[in-house]
Amino acid sequence: MILCVKSGAPSTLPDWQRVFAAADPALQVRWLADPAVDPDEVGYVFVWEPPPGVLATLPRLRLIVSSGAGVDHIVNDPAWPRHVPIVRMGGEETGQRMAEYVTLACLGLLRGLPRIIAGQRAQRWDHFDAPRTAAETRVGIMGLGNLGLEAARMLGAVGFRVAGWSRTAKVVPGVACYGAGERDAFLEQSDLLVNLLPDTPATKGAIDAATFAKLPPGAAVVNAGRGPQLVMEDLLAALDAGHLSGAVLDVFETEPLPEAHPAWTHPKVIVTPHLASLASRAARARYVVEAIATHARGGALPNLYDPARGY
Repeated sequence: MILCVKSGAPSTLPDWQRVFAAADPALQVRWLADPAVDPDEVGYVFVWEPPPGVLATLPRLRLIVSSGAGVDHIVNDPAWPRHVPIVRMGGEETGQRMAEYVTLACLGLLRGLPRIIAGQRAQRWDHFDAPRTAAETRVGIMGLGNLGLEAARMLGAVGFRVAGWSRTAKVVPGVACYGAGERDAFLEQSDLLVNLLPDTPATKGAIDAATFAKLPPGAAVVNAGRGPQLVMEDLLAALDAGHLSGAVLDVFETEPLPEAHPAWTHPKVIVTPHLASLASRAARARYVVEAIATHARGGALPNLYDPARGY
């Protein structure tokens, strides 16, 4: 069976073949759009934004692995083969990298990094005191899945006071956990709000003006979940009004972010190009090979997409 890849540009195929060969020398790896590949020979795909209708042309497809944590780029295709399981990207390195990103963002917002960058751009020596330490700062994580739990662990190790909100309340040592009916109470105690929610119809537009109004004055926001979950106009309005002090944004409704987008130049915003939890190619190849082996022996697949939940 062949594994077809579409992640990055076609020029990345030799590197994908190299890292997959290190993980499983017997695996044949080809590019998804290679016309020389017999569709009957394709058993697995590892993809990001596959062209609509293409997956449905693979009659012996057994497993779909998303190159990222989201699967909307797959399930938005009306023809995606619903009988084929979809595995979301995960693994230890993915969790580690997300935790590093969130911790970096929270520390940056705590120490006024947007203001520091704005001062450098203006060649202005803007000396100021940080208002508090990590130990005095409450971080609220929306979404306590694998990535959220890793972020909570690292933030706690740095000294932040960590809380988490999820649809179903969880019990996590060292984390104050809130459930569906406790969202307002969770927001009211979040000096730094981190969004790591999954992409579902219920979460689209969920980080909006009403959300920001519940946060303490001077709070800041980190969005590493999904772009459509955050209402950008509401965020910018809350920043301009002074209710929010800053934001670090990694995901956007339109990517790449258009050149004229106001987030690029807003003095209280740091933009990163959707890289928060992107693991190395070698780590992703190992994850895919492990998922294929698990599927072959009938084991429980990791990060399996559940259409009923939407993630």
